[in-house]
Amino acid sequence: MKYSFTVLLSIICYWSLAQKSPDTYVNHINAKTARLHLEYLAGEELEGRETGKVGQKKAAVYLSQQFNSYGLPQVKGSYFQRFPVREITPQNIEVTINGKSLKFMKDFLHNSDFNDDTISGASLVFAGYGIEDSEYNDFANIDVKEKIIIIRDGEPVDKKGVKKLSGTSANSKWNKRSEKINLAIRKGAIGVIVINESVAVYRKSYKHYFSKSKMKLQSDPYKYSIPIVSIDEVLADSLLKVGGLRKGFKTFAKINKKGKSKSTNLSLKCSITSHMINNDITSENVLGFVEGTDLKDEILIVTAHYDHIGKDGDVIFYGADDDGSGTTALLMMAEAFAKAKEKGHGPRRSVLFMPVSAEEKGLLGSRYYSENPIFPLANTVADLNIDMIGRIDEPHEGNPDYVYIIGSNFLSTDLHNINETQNKLHTKLQLDYTFNSVDDANNFYRRSDHYNFAKNGIPVIFYFNGVHEDYHQPSDTVDKIDFNKLSKITRLVFYTAWEIANRTERPLVDGDVK
Repeated sequence: MKYSFTVLLSIICYWSLAQKSPDTYVNHINAKTARLHLEYLAGEELEGRETGKVGQKKAAVYLSQQFNSYGLPQVKGSYFQRFPVREITPQNIEVTINGKSLKFMKDFLHNSDFNDDTISGASLVFAGYGIEDSEYNDFANIDVKEKIIIIRDGEPVDKKGVKKLSGTSANSKWNKRSEKINLAIRKGAIGVIVINESVAVYRKSYKHYFSKSKMKLQSDPYKYSIPIVSIDEVLADSLLKVGGLRKGFKTFAKINKKGKSKSTNLSLKCSITSHMINNDITSENVLGFVEGTDLKDEILIVTAHYDHIGKDGDVIFYGADDDGSGTTALLMMAEAFAKAKEKGHGPRRSVLFMPVSAEEKGLLGSRYYSENPIFPLANTVADLNIDMIGRIDEPHEGNPDYVYIIGSNFLSTDLHNINETQNKLHTKLQLDYTFNSVDDANNFYRRSDHYNFAKNGIPVIFYFNGVHEDYHQPSDTVDKIDFNKLSKITRLVFYTAWEIANRTERPLVDGDVK
């Protein structure tokens, strides 16, 4: 009898320990469940889930219903954190130079984060890179008051990649367009035309962003008080030559070589008409809360944006990968944690699963939360953000078992090591750190919702599969999703979240905000 009791006790203890293991609950994360969620979220009924539109509202209801079905409670009486948004729609955008009309989207882009204004017959000034610094100054010999300036993105750099202002390959503060625009405003310029070699890419992948409505939180001022127009180097070359610069765009090669400004007045007159329609609307973040036990006042947040870019006429931008895939991952993780709690094995720390809205409009939902947190940011130990994990990019063709990791080591070595360890133990994916840099030309670190936590000193990891030919296209559809890949990456995020939520110490912050 004694032997039998000992064996029975061992079996009970083993079963109890097994139930506390994340392996018991990870099976809620699978390709079949993922497909069911994504077929609805990226289906025709939701019309591309544009912020403030009926499809986004339906998606929010679906997400709240899922949380409710998992047994997750409302947070302070609701599954939603609603936030006010101002929608700014370009109604009439015109640019005319020396009597010739340029076509919006074909010839130029407009920032549109701007109120109504009309500029008639203003003089144009070539102001190089638009920089004023002790090492290099584009404004030393020109007056730009009441004029429109033409400048180029970036800063002077020689053939070896050495920047004039930093003396190294590192960017100076003048690599930020905002620094140049604000300087131009202080100098009295009434408009800026920016030469941007990425205009062609923007036309293809971000047409909706420039041609449709912009959004901002209602409390936000307009970004700039003057209109900002972008053109490509081909049009710039033509305009500069007509305006009197014999070498046109090649003038920048001389600036780069000599490190000296070539600013000059151009024999061109420019008119800009900017007419915008403003409309106040409401959007919402969705809240799925799993309360912790002995460390319940500390919060781990898992985010994914559930909005996309909506419709263009009758054409739907389905957003299956961007970011239906991340939203689907978040739902499966929420169910797994909810089942663990239901069985009495919930996390020590609380976990907030928060699908956010208005990411495509400028990370507005996550920013609103970071500025109006439901749980104190001081108690928030990390944010795990999932944005596009269902496809394979060109560099990884034939190898779906990878994920780009961005930002994991910027603020916390602990967090980085946790993710690495969980991958080695469980998922064995290729963790690709190609874009894990604040100087990455794609700027991915600042382009998704984790950034609004990182800039507040909260450690983050951004899980991402890279862009592909269907990025921001109507062809980003469910049939192209690799559900096994999606599920495997989700399991990595789940194991990492489980470890963060249950370890004794929160991830140590040992890095600086970037």
